[in-house]
Amino acid sequence: MDERELRKLVAAVKTGRVSRRAFVQKMVGLGLTAPLAGQLLAHAGAAHAATTTEYKPTKAGGGGTLKLLFWQAPTLLNPHFATGTKDQEGSRIFYEPLAAWDADGNLAPVLAAEIPDIENGGVAPDGMSVTWKLRQGVEWHDGQPFTADDVVFNWEYAADPATAATTIGSYQDIKVEKIDLLVVRVHFAQPTPFWADAFVGQRGMIIPKHLFEPYRGGGSREAPANLKPVGTGPYRFVDFKPGDLVRGERNRSYHLPNRPYFDTIEMKGGGDAVSAARAVIQTGEYDYAWNLQVEDEILLRLESGGSAKGRVEIVPGGNIEHIQLNSTDPWTEVDGERSSAKTRHPLFSDRAVREALGLLGDRASVEKHIYGRTGIATGNFINNPQRFVSKNTGWEFNIDKANQLLDQAGWQRGSDGIRAKDGKKLKLVFQTSINAPRQKTQAIVKQPCQKAGIEVELKSVTASVYFSSDVANPDTYSKFYTDIQMFTTTMGEPDPGFFMRQFLSSEIASKDNKWQGRNITRWRSDDYDKAFRAAEGELDPVKRAALFIAMNDMVVGDPVVIPVVYRPSVSAMSLQLRAKLSGWDNVLWDLKNWYREV
Repeated sequence: MDERELRKLVAAVKTGRVSRRAFVQKMVGLGLTAPLAGQLLAHAGAAHAATTTEYKPTKAGGGGTLKLLFWQAPTLLNPHFATGTKDQEGSRIFYEPLAAWDADGNLAPVLAAEIPDIENGGVAPDGMSVTWKLRQGVEWHDGQPFTADDVVFNWEYAADPATAATTIGSYQDIKVEKIDLLVVRVHFAQPTPFWADAFVGQRGMIIPKHLFEPYRGGGSREAPANLKPVGTGPYRFVDFKPGDLVRGERNRSYHLPNRPYFDTIEMKGGGDAVSAARAVIQTGEYDYAWNLQVEDEILLRLESGGSAKGRVEIVPGGNIEHIQLNSTDPWTEVDGERSSAKTRHPLFSDRAVREALGLLGDRASVEKHIYGRTGIATGNFINNPQRFVSKNTGWEFNIDKANQLLDQAGWQRGSDGIRAKDGKKLKLVFQTSINAPRQKTQAIVKQPCQKAGIEVELKSVTASVYFSSDVANPDTYSKFYTDIQMFTTTMGEPDPGFFMRQFLSSEIASKDNKWQGRNITRWRSDDYDKAFRAAEGELDPVKRAALFIAMNDMVVGDPVVIPVVYRPSVSAMSLQLRAKLSGWDNVLWDLKNWYREV
C-alpha cells in the first residue's frame, strides 16, 4: 500500500465509512501491529478508540480482600525510584498516571480527562508539544486536590539529576507548563513522534507535590512517603513491610463511581514462581500470581488438573530474557566503585570473546525444555511491535565456530583446559536471580562454554536482593559486579524509545547516580548515541523504525547483550477474577476495574 492509498483509508476511518477495527485488521495484514495502526490513526486525528471495560458491580466495596502474590516483593513505594517491575507494581496500587496502555496498545485516560490527539487540539501538528486536560474532582488520599501543580512538580522532581530518579530519561529533555488549574502542556526540544512517554504508563505515576517538595533533589531518599504513599488510586495505604507485604484499603473518595470492588488489597511477596502458580491454580489461596517464570510443562500440568481453581494468562508484549556482558571491570575498584565506567573489561575488550559467547547459547533448548509457549528463542533485543523487529539478524548455536574464533584470536588452552592469553584466563562469573528456569538456563550456557575452554562460575542471588533498590547492596543487577548476568527487561509501552535508552552513554549506571542509570552494561557507542538522538526527532515512521532496527543490530552484533527468549507476560488468575491485563503496562494498570464474579 502506497502513501496515497494509506491517506485515503485513514480519511475513510475519520468519516466513518471504514471502522477502526477494519483499518487495524488491514494494517495487521500488511505486517504492522495493532498498536502501530492505532498510532497512525491518532497522528492523523482520527478519534481515539476508547478502552472498553466489562465492569459489572453496581456499587463500590463488598468484594472482601483481593490477594495478590508477587514472588519478587517491592522494596520501596516511590515509582520514580523503582529499579524493577515489582516496585512499579507496588506503587501502582496507590499512584496513577495521566494515561495507561491497554492490551491493544491504545491509550486509556486515568488522571487525564481525555487522550490528546490532533483533532481535539491536544497534539501539536508540528510534534513540538502535547496538551493534557486533567480530570476534575480528583483528590489525593489525604484530601488535598490533584491539580496541574502536581504534574509540573513531577517533571521538576524527576528531571533533577540530584533526585537520581530511574524515570529521568522520560523527563529530562522536556519542559512542562501549567496552562491553568487542570491543564498542562508538555514542550519538546524537537519534533517528537512518540509523545506519550512522560506521565504515561509505568513511568507516568504522579506523586503529590505537597508531600515530596520538601525532599526534592539530594534529600529525595529521606521522604517518609517513599514508604507510606499518598496517591490518587483506588486503594489507600495501610501497611508496608519491604520485601514482604503491601496492604491497602478501599479509597472511599475515588474519582470513579462504583469503584473499587474490593474492600482491601494485599500484595504478598516471597517464595518462588512455582509455588505462586500453585497458590492460584491449584489451591486457590490467592486471586492472582505475577510473572510466572515457570517451566511450561509445570503450568500445563497445573491447568489440566480436574480441580483447577485458576488459569494461566499469556499476554503479548515486548519483554526479553537476555544475557548482559559487562563492558567494565567488575573486579577492580576505582574511587570506591567496581564496574566503573573508567575501566574496561579485561576479557570482553577482545571482540572474539564476546562473539564466541554469542555462539554458545543454545536458545532452542531453552525454549523447548524450559519455556515452551512462554518464551520464544530469538536473536533480537527488540521483538515487538513487528515494525521495529530486525530481519538482518539471526542466532546460531555452534561450539566449533566459537572454538575457531578463540583459536584465531590467540586464546590458547592450558593444561586445565581453560584458555588464556597474555596471562589472563577465560574465567567468568555468571549471575542471575534464584529461579528454576534461570538456573537451568545457566546450566545450558555453562556446558558449551566448558567445551570452548571458558570456565563459568554460576552465581544465584535471591530475587528480592538481586532486584533490590538498596544502593548499599553489592549484589543488585544494577551494580553488575560480575562478568555476565541474566534477567528480563521489560518494554512498558508499544514503542522502543524508552526501552532502548538502556544503551545510551548518558544512562550509564554509576555511584554518582546511585546506580539508577539504565545503562547497566556500561557500554559506550557514539554511533548508537547518534542513531538514538536521530530517532527521537524523526517524524517519518518508516525512517524511525529503521533507526531502531539499526540500534538493535548494534547491541546484538557487538555483542553487548545476548538475547535468549522473547517472553510474553505470564500470570495466574483465579477462575472467578475478572481483570484486564496488558503486556504494554504494569499488571495493575486497570486495578480499579478488577472484580470477582460470583
